[in-house]
Amino acid sequence: MKIEVIGPGCARCKKTEQNVNKALDELGGEFDATVEKVEAQMEIIDRGVMHTPAVAVDGDVQIEGDIPDVDRLVDVFQSA
Repeated sequence: MKIEVIGPGCARCKKTEQNVNKALDELGGEFDATVEKVEAQMEIIDRGVMHTPAVAVDGDVQIEGDIPDVDRLVDVFQSA
């Protein structure tokens, strides 16, 4: 699973990345996941993201415009 944290690197984006990592820790070895940051403005635009931060799973934007809590991320990762 490829998880992307999409945003310009602001404090909200950093908090989202922290929550993504916490969610993966909670899931333990259940998922083989890599986490990447997408900070380049053109890449963000190319993905169609209008509001950051955003989280994409395997290229599909699942969350956009808010800081997801750990429980929400766990649900998103389990259903992806």
